[in-house]
Amino acid sequence: MAAFTACSNSSSSSSASLKSGIDVAGMDRSVAPGDDFNAYANGGWAKATPIPADKPAYGVGAKVADETRERNRDIIQGAAQGGANASAESRKVGDFYSSYMDEEGIESKGAAPLKPQFDAINAIADRHALARALGERIRADVDALNDTNFQTGNLFGVWVTQGLTDPSHSYPYLLQGGIEMPDRDYYLSASPHMQELRKQYQAHITAMLQLAGFPDPAGRASRVFALETKMANVHATRVESEDVTRAVSWKREELGSKAPGLDWAALLDAAGLKDASTFIVWHPKAIPGLSALTASEPLDTWKDWLRYHAVEQSATFLPKAFVEERFNFFGKALNGVPEMRPRWQRGVDLTNGALGDAVGKLYVERYFPRATRDKVEAMVGDIVKAFRKRIDALTWMSPDTKTKAKQKLETLKVGVGYTDKWVDYAGLEIVKGDALGNADRAELFEYRRQLAKLHQPIDRSEWWMTPQTVNAVNLPLQNALNFPAAILQPPFFDADADAAHNYGSVGAVIGHEISHSFDDQGAQFDAEGRLQNWWTKEDFEHFKAAGEALAKQFDGYRPFPDLAVNGQQTLSENIADVAGLLAAYDAYRISLNGKSDVSKDGFNGDQRFFISYSQAWRQKVRDAALRTQIATDGHAPDQYRADTVRNLDPWYDAFSVQPQQRLYLAPNNRVHVW
Repeated sequence: MAAFTACSNSSSSSSASLKSGIDVAGMDRSVAPGDDFNAYANGGWAKATPIPADKPAYGVGAKVADETRERNRDIIQGAAQGGANASAESRKVGDFYSSYMDEEGIESKGAAPLKPQFDAINAIADRHALARALGERIRADVDALNDTNFQTGNLFGVWVTQGLTDPSHSYPYLLQGGIEMPDRDYYLSASPHMQELRKQYQAHITAMLQLAGFPDPAGRASRVFALETKMANVHATRVESEDVTRAVSWKREELGSKAPGLDWAALLDAAGLKDASTFIVWHPKAIPGLSALTASEPLDTWKDWLRYHAVEQSATFLPKAFVEERFNFFGKALNGVPEMRPRWQRGVDLTNGALGDAVGKLYVERYFPRATRDKVEAMVGDIVKAFRKRIDALTWMSPDTKTKAKQKLETLKVGVGYTDKWVDYAGLEIVKGDALGNADRAELFEYRRQLAKLHQPIDRSEWWMTPQTVNAVNLPLQNALNFPAAILQPPFFDADADAAHNYGSVGAVIGHEISHSFDDQGAQFDAEGRLQNWWTKEDFEHFKAAGEALAKQFDGYRPFPDLAVNGQQTLSENIADVAGLLAAYDAYRISLNGKSDVSKDGFNGDQRFFISYSQAWRQKVRDAALRTQIATDGHAPDQYRADTVRNLDPWYDAFSVQPQQRLYLAPNNRVHVW
């Protein structure tokens, strides 16, 4: 806690000697803060910084991710070169990576690694066999609450965690799937942009099937695309997917009557789910619709769909022609990225995906000292205290609701840096030279690891991110937070910078994740992670009204003439941004012990706090990628997140923001929520 203790006394020499942490050169001081705070804080950087040709967007997060990836490459290549002295786990890391990097070996095999999958698909003779084939493809590849990830190319997505109303047992959650484009709107929207993408996607399906050697690839592609469009028609929208109250609980024996058409017994047996007695169905309208399609659509169409998805989901580990064709659509067309990332970067990310904790242990040993963990844990404690004070100060919240809110805050479990229970990869077979087989076995290993939770006690300390992930997460069912080691480095957290910077930057991240426990989704879960209303009716109505006001505020952001931000879709994240920034600011002021902060680089403490916050969101994004984000992501574009400051009263004082300026909000229109 040394850096923050020093900052608590603004008159001390140690505090004065700490750097400000802000990037003055990256600002554009010709812009009035009250007109465009993002441009004021980041305009100089934006003018001087191009988006790298291999990225859809670039900013602070991408820069830190690149630096972390370089570190991971050293770790992984070291494992690959460890030889006989390496541990069994390190050898798996090295062999997975080196197998992927063996381009010559992959090229020599051509599409042959797909033959076992194609043979199995060719053997499908009836609907029973189809159901088994669909079940065999199911993996633990979605996450409805922690990651708000609803997309899978498999017919259904499975997520395993504790029950919504039963925190003492784990359950399998069933989610909609089956489409390869990011969302239903890509198939159904009438916008010219989406219509053009549909043409390019159908051409992409044709090209992939042609590369795999299938006759009549265009005809097959037409049928596959038509089937995926029918799937999209029954899918829930993104906003509907974010509504946890739509989820329902179905007994295994009810699946056939509530979602007829599919041979559920065959699918569940093949998916390893035959002994699950209860399913939480996240998409109760989509699941019956998808089930009906397995009966109504021709068997040959389903077989072509399976063939295409087998090629698409394996393409990363196939010869260059497959890799480039996949990139041409999902990289260039969907996100406007001109160039593919270097192969080593892709290899590092894939290795992290397959053996994340094995790499993570080595990352923590080398790059995350215990002192950093201690400092950040203390900082978390400060912000939790600030949030508690905010609850106490709420004039609109009743004493009963305040008591429940503080109970939830008191039982919040915060993980900083890394898990204390690493994944054991002893059961995962990695074969040197078998890139696709290694990837398939790693996916199946993780799926089986998740299924095993159905028969184990609940682990409230379970981590959902690896230490080398540049991100953070709130886990509403566990009432827990994860702050991986990789985000706890400059500029997000800088031990050589002062409190104004660290509270404005990583402090706001911490506050954001704490606040997720009290956003429009998190506020519906109690201290044990149970989906349960703990509000009085009047309190919740007030809370909802504040959320609606914030949603309306973000609805007004329009990065394109034909496309605006969806305030309801991004509401959870926007509430967490506002509430988290408020708590971080309070914690920063508390750290000063009632004294004024010193001025540095020409800015007082409050100014540096807000500048640091905005600079943590600096980003440039390609138009195509921005359109994809608005259609599919629960987060608002970073440029608007940087302007969240307009809801905080101290920001107006810090920069003398006037009513005629563009970001100005009248005091009664500033949304605080908490």
